[in-house]
Amino acid sequence: MNYEHKSIESKWQKIWQETSLADCDVSQTRDNFYNLCMYPYPSGDLHMGHIRNYTIGDVITRYKQKNGFNVLSPMGWDSFGLPAENAAIKTGIHPKKFTEERISNMRDQIQRLGSLYDWEKEVAAHDKDYYKWTQFLFIKLFENGLAYKDDAPVNWCTSCKTVLANEQVIEGGCERCDATVEQKNLNQWFFKISEYSEELLKGLDEIGDWPSNVKSMQENWIGKSKGAEFNLNILDTDLNFPVFTTRPDTLFGMTFAVLAPEHNIINEIIKISPSSEEIKKYIKKTNAKSEFERMSITKQKTGIDTGLYVLNPINGKKVSLFIADYVLVNYGTGAIMAVPGHDERDYEFAKVYNLPILQVIIDESHSINIDQEPFTERGVLINSEEYNNLNSHDEASDEILKYLKEKGIGEEKTIFRLRDWLISRQRYWGCPIPVINCSACGLVPESFDNLPVLLPEIDDYKNSEDSPLANSKEFINTSCPKCGIQCLRETDTMDTFVDSSWYFLRFLDSKNNDMPFNKEIINSWLPINQYIGGVEHAILHLLYSRFFIKALRDIGMVDVNEPFHNLFSQGMINFGGSKMSKSKGNVVDPESYFATHGADALRLYILFMAPPSDGVEWNDGGIEGTKRFLNKIWDNFEKMSSIEIVKHNELDAEIIRKINQAIFSVTNHLDKFEFNTAVSDLMKINIELTKYLSSTQAISKRTKDYIVFNICSLLYPFAPHIASELNNMYTSQNIAELSWPIFDETNLTDPTYELVVQINGKKRHTKIVNTGTSKEEAEKICEIEFKLDLKNYKKIIFVQDKIINFIG
Repeated sequence: MNYEHKSIESKWQKIWQETSLADCDVSQTRDNFYNLCMYPYPSGDLHMGHIRNYTIGDVITRYKQKNGFNVLSPMGWDSFGLPAENAAIKTGIHPKKFTEERISNMRDQIQRLGSLYDWEKEVAAHDKDYYKWTQFLFIKLFENGLAYKDDAPVNWCTSCKTVLANEQVIEGGCERCDATVEQKNLNQWFFKISEYSEELLKGLDEIGDWPSNVKSMQENWIGKSKGAEFNLNILDTDLNFPVFTTRPDTLFGMTFAVLAPEHNIINEIIKISPSSEEIKKYIKKTNAKSEFERMSITKQKTGIDTGLYVLNPINGKKVSLFIADYVLVNYGTGAIMAVPGHDERDYEFAKVYNLPILQVIIDESHSINIDQEPFTERGVLINSEEYNNLNSHDEASDEILKYLKEKGIGEEKTIFRLRDWLISRQRYWGCPIPVINCSACGLVPESFDNLPVLLPEIDDYKNSEDSPLANSKEFINTSCPKCGIQCLRETDTMDTFVDSSWYFLRFLDSKNNDMPFNKEIINSWLPINQYIGGVEHAILHLLYSRFFIKALRDIGMVDVNEPFHNLFSQGMINFGGSKMSKSKGNVVDPESYFATHGADALRLYILFMAPPSDGVEWNDGGIEGTKRFLNKIWDNFEKMSSIEIVKHNELDAEIIRKINQAIFSVTNHLDKFEFNTAVSDLMKINIELTKYLSSTQAISKRTKDYIVFNICSLLYPFAPHIASELNNMYTSQNIAELSWPIFDETNLTDPTYELVVQINGKKRHTKIVNTGTSKEEAEKICEIEFKLDLKNYKKIIFVQDKIINFIG
C-alpha cells in the first residue's frame, strides 16, 4: 500500500511550525551552528536550482540539530535590484507589488518542501526596516572614506539602461539580459574595495573549507602582480607618463609604447599630435566598445599612431607612441611598454601595424625564434647589452630593476587587478543613496535621524538615460542637513549586491530598531559555519561580503575578519543545455511534483541525481525511482507491524549489523557532503530490511525498536515527513527531538563474505568464507573444493575486496 504523502507532509509541517522546531535562540553562546543558504531573488517561482540549494541546507540543519547543535537557519529575500525590477517590467506589475506577491508564493513553496527556516528572523532588502540600515552602513563607509563619487568609464547595459560592475559583464553582455554592454563616462559612486586587495588575497589562506575553484577565481580577480614602474618621456616635450611591467627583463625589447584611449594625458597628446583629428575619431569609436570587446583575443587589434615618440629609458632609443583600445585605463597605469617579441597582444598589434619585433629572450638551448609567435616563457637574455646571458626569471629582472632605481628612473611596485566597486545604479527599484548635493556644502550624507530615505512609490519606474527617481520632485527636493538650504538628493540607487553584502548580519538581530545589529551577537556567531550557494557567486557576492566585513571591522562595528568559514557551492541544474534561470525562462516548477510525488520524493531525487557539487541536466524520470523507494520503506514498516513479537530471533544479528554499517556510512557521507551516496546507503539498507522481513515470521521487540529508530533517524534529514510519520506510528515520539544514532565500532565487519573465484578474469566459482581469509587459505579452498591445480597458472591475484583471479 502506497503512503499518502499529501496529508503526511501537511501534518508534519504544521507540527514543526507549532513546536518552533526551526526557532533559534541567538543569545545562547554554546554549541551554535550558523547554517545559511544564500537568500534568493524573488523574481519568480522556485525552480529546481533553488530546490537543490534549500534541500542541501535543510539536510545539514536537521543533521546538526540531531547532533545537539543550536542551529540558526534563517531565510530572507534579495528583493531589490535588476532581477526583480526586470521581471516586474516584463509583467507590467509595479515592482513592489510584484516582489511581495513572489515572496509570498516562494515562502509557501519553501515551506511545502519541508525545509526548516527560522521565519521569525526573515528579512527583505526592499523592506524599509532593512534598507534604513543599508543606508546607515553606506553613510558609515562614506564618513570613513570608503565611499566616494568620481568620474569614470563605466559599463552601460543598453537594455537595462543602467551601469554594471565589471563583474556583472559576461563576455561583453549583461549578466541578467545578455544585451550589449557599452562604455560610458559617468559620475558614479564607488566603494574602496581596492584598499583591501592584499587582505582579501591573504584571507583566502585563512578561511575554512572553500572549493579550490572559488578561491582561484577570487585570486585571479584580485590579480596581484609584482614588477617595475617607470616613466616614459615624450620626445621634444616636457610630457611623461608612467608604465608598469611585470617583465622588466624584456625592457630592451620595447619597440613601441601604448596609451589607453581614456588616459588623462590624451588631451595634451591631441594638442601636439599631427594626427589629432584621427585620434579624436578613434576615441569616439572606442567609446562604443565594451571592455570585453577590447580584451577579445579573436578580434583584430586596432590603434592610432600619435606621430610622437618616447625614449626607452634603458638604452635611450626612440620608439613610436600609439593609442590603442587593447590597453585599459583601469589596469596598471593605463599605459604600457610594448614588447611584441615576448607578449601575445603586443605581437598581434605589431603585426597589424608592421612594427619592429625584437627578440631579447631565448630558451637555454638557443633554438627558439619569434618568426611565427612571441616567446613568452622564461629563458636567458640576448640583444640586451651587458645583461646578455642572464637568467630572465630572476637575475635579469633584478639587475634591470636595480639599474632603474639607481638612475632614479623607476621603482619596484605591486599592483592589483581589483578595481573599486561601482555601486550606483540608474534604476528605480533599489535602495536610495542617502546623500544630498548641496551647492554650499558639497556631498552631504543624510542625517541618521531622517533615515530611511524612503523609495517613493512612483508609476513611471521604467528606465531611461537618467534614473526614474530624477523625475520625482517630491523625492529629489530637500534641504541640506548641515546648512539648511534647498538642494537635491542623489537619484541613483545602490547595486543590489550592497544589500546582500550584510544581510547575514541582520538575520542575527532582525528586530533591532536602534542599530543594524548588536556587535556582541555578531562576534559570537560569525564567521558563518556553513554557507551554501551557487558557484556563479564566486566573485561578486562572496568577494563583496568579505570586503564589507573587513570594512565594518575597521570602523569598529564588528570584531571578525571573514563572514563565511566553510563554503559549499552546489552545481548548477541545467535544462535544455543551459543553467536553469528565471531570467532565461527555462525553469522547471516543483509545484506539480509536490502534488504527484511529494516533497520527500523530490528532495531525495535532487540529492541522489549527482554529487551535489556537480552540474547536472534535469531529467524527471529519476523521481519515479525515489517515489518507489519511499513506498517500499512504507510497505516494510507495515509488514513489520504484523510480525509476531518474540524474545529472541537468531536472524536479528545480521540486520542489526547491516543497520549499524549504514549508520557508520551515512554519518560519514553526511560529514563529507556526499549526499548522493548517503541516499544510496538508505536504499541499500531498505533492501536488506526487505530480505530480513521475507526470511522471518517473528522479531524481538529490541530489534524492532532498533530498526525503527535507526532507519527513521537516518532517513529523517533527507525525507523528514515520511521518517517522522513512520517513527511516530511505532513510538509516538517526534524523531526530530531524538539524537542522531551512534554506530558500534565493534560490529561494522561482516563475519563472512562471498569469495568470487575467477579464471582469466571470468567468474567460475563462489564460496562463503570467513572475513579475513588470507590468500593462502583462499588458494587451499580452490584446490580442495574446486579441484584447481595451481601449477597450471602463471599468476594468482588476490584482491582484498573478495576476488581471487587465476591467470594462465
